[in-house]
Amino acid sequence: MEDLRFGVIGLGLRKNLAVDAHRPGQGSVVAAICDIDPEVLEKQAEKFGDPIVTTDYRDLLKRDDLDAVIVMTPDDTHEAIAIECLEAGKAVYLEKPLAITVEGCDNILRAAKRTGTRLYVGHNMRHMGVVRLMRDIIQRGDIGEVKTVWVRHFVSFGGDYYFKDWHADRTRTTGLLLQKAAHDLDVVHWLAGGYTKRVNALGDLMMYGDLPRREADTPRPDNWLREFEWPPTERKNLHHIVDVEDVSVMNMRLDNGVIAAYQQCHFSPDYVRNYTVIGTKGRLENFGDGPGDTVKVWNTGPTGYRADCDVAYQVPEAKGGHGGADKGIIAEFIRFVRDGGVTDTSPVAARMSVAAGYMATMSLRDGGMPYDVPELDPELIEYFDKGQI
Repeated sequence: MEDLRFGVIGLGLRKNLAVDAHRPGQGSVVAAICDIDPEVLEKQAEKFGDPIVTTDYRDLLKRDDLDAVIVMTPDDTHEAIAIECLEAGKAVYLEKPLAITVEGCDNILRAAKRTGTRLYVGHNMRHMGVVRLMRDIIQRGDIGEVKTVWVRHFVSFGGDYYFKDWHADRTRTTGLLLQKAAHDLDVVHWLAGGYTKRVNALGDLMMYGDLPRREADTPRPDNWLREFEWPPTERKNLHHIVDVEDVSVMNMRLDNGVIAAYQQCHFSPDYVRNYTVIGTKGRLENFGDGPGDTVKVWNTGPTGYRADCDVAYQVPEAKGGHGGADKGIIAEFIRFVRDGGVTDTSPVAARMSVAAGYMATMSLRDGGMPYDVPELDPELIEYFDKGQI
């Protein structure tokens, strides 16, 4: 079996995915790379042997010897670049979020259906051990029928990861209740078996609005992802535009009646996601979200709190980024490029997570007014649910 030949567009914070996709003799190679920064290209090229190098992604789309492209550019560029790639007939891996507006998502889905080109969206949390473990527990019926889901997201590095670059500018992301929460909203939908129908939210820029910022067009500080100021009030060198919320809370009613809630804070001392899922026969909760951590199930009672629970499961060991999820999602993409068909990730689900986050952001900026999530064209749902052959 010959290796698939991939082009990579964007070599920023998610460049490790390109490294995972470069498997000479094992299914795929990165044959071409693109970034608008020539220094980045020069530095990264050696990781892929002797790739084609360009600062213009359209050069990749003209090549007949590339089977697919991996798009990892900033969020606000996803719509235009993805549509051009699809129209060029290149199978697309598009890093989440699908786009930064509901309309943008729908435009991408329509382009994929119109062209018949395969589209895959990088919601890698569906390949995280903790998420797959929780889903297995739910699908076995151990806690009965899911009725409510709560998620707390503590983001200790938020002031560094999201407020020192373009993520802090709402014109580039809409907001972190979309950009950062898209993963968790997708997981909520996957675990609960439905999509958000109605939302309301509250949020604010409570910590980072008045901290020192860099001048426009100045570089991020050296080691900005390795050295972190603490407490968060000591952070400096923030992006010159900071107008996204650093605290948000969101309530959801799903189309199957499930009630869900999501909370996000970007100045907590620790970094972890905590899920609680309650069904008709019990509940589960994760304690840590990486390999070796624990998911506990309580399904007898009623009692007071029991720390030892009824059953405890260990999250499986795994290697690679995001608890092995990055390797898993690249492996699924390679199979998808070859064969098409249904995948654990879903363009429809990706759209619905963005739609929930987008409408929640509109709600929090409108004083918490409830908003309905726009419906997706049923023909698009049918097309993607069948798998892209």
